[in-house]
Amino acid sequence: MIQVAIVGTGNIANVHLEGILTFPKRCCVTALCDIYPQKAEAMKEKYHLDCAVFDDYHKMLKEMKGRVDLIHICTPPYVHARIAVDCMDAGCHVLVEKPMATCLAECDEMLEAEKRNHVTIACIAQNRFRNSIYKLKKTADSGLAGKLCFARVESAWWRGHCYYDLWWRGTWEKEGGGPTLNHAVHHIDMLNWLEGKMPDSVMAMLANVMHDNAEVEDLSVACLHYADGSMAQLTSSVVHHGEEQGIVLQCSDAKISAPWDVKAEVSQKNGFPKPGGNQELIEKLTAFYEEIPDLQYEGHTGEIDDVLHALECGYRPLITGEDGRKTVEVITAVYMAGFCGRTVRLPIGREDLGYTFDDILKNAIHFYEKKASVENFAEEAITVGNYS
Repeated sequence: MIQVAIVGTGNIANVHLEGILTFPKRCCVTALCDIYPQKAEAMKEKYHLDCAVFDDYHKMLKEMKGRVDLIHICTPPYVHARIAVDCMDAGCHVLVEKPMATCLAECDEMLEAEKRNHVTIACIAQNRFRNSIYKLKKTADSGLAGKLCFARVESAWWRGHCYYDLWWRGTWEKEGGGPTLNHAVHHIDMLNWLEGKMPDSVMAMLANVMHDNAEVEDLSVACLHYADGSMAQLTSSVVHHGEEQGIVLQCSDAKISAPWDVKAEVSQKNGFPKPGGNQELIEKLTAFYEEIPDLQYEGHTGEIDDVLHALECGYRPLITGEDGRKTVEVITAVYMAGFCGRTVRLPIGREDLGYTFDDILKNAIHFYEKKASVENFAEEAITVGNYS
């Protein structure tokens, strides 16, 4: 039985907890921790948990020694690294919410802690556990659509003005960024996974068009270039009505996408597309996609299942700390390109601008100044993605 603790009991922690409770024979919650202990107590009561409650994770690590194996970190991003390193130094495995950290230097500290303590760190990127994305990956890897030439990624969310009223949101120091870091993180992990490689350069533009209570961007558009000559376009937004998210892969022989769609052109003698396209390939791709079995569990529950299996069987989880770092590297490149108005080359090394959080803070564009805030929101429904 894997003993689990959750640090940070805000909205997303409910999604984690519901996933954990799906596997009562494999794991149990032994502790909840939040700087607002009343929130942790409310969660304990809501889910009828038999667990300890703490207002400081240091106290939790000390008093729960030997009674916690895996710690879910669901706090604001600026403390992910410090909490994760301390938990791993205490001998615990870690599952950290997105983004892994606010900068590459913090990611590397976390990976070093994992290595020296012989524990496991996994990073939340639950979209790999969505049927539409999982099946798209399988179809792309089949080679039926041909070489991947161009990817268009829409991280399209909508958040009202008051979203950034929460005390830590909308600040570079506490949130670490806007939707590029905290929303498109899902889609950038998907892109890295689908591509199977990292870009070699990034260009980007940032803006804040709807949230004058936030220092950070609420919209960014980036162009990624790969060593093989292919490209990707990434839109990161919290201003898109309808939250119509998706990813389109333009391959040499066909277009495939999530939500699922397939198009395949065939040329006439004049180079223009033949009406009706390549129906044989369209049917072949559709049949391949539809024959892929559904995942047993989707979203956070699917990833939690994978992490539990990894700990039970001694193998690496699907989404490792290294994967989390790759996502942060692309995000860093988007930010530094947008801040400095130049193309950023990857990989970003320890001596390069953007490696540390200080680099981010010193170069960040403050679109507006955050002058007022609220301490907590009432518990209400949240959205975690729309791919149907």
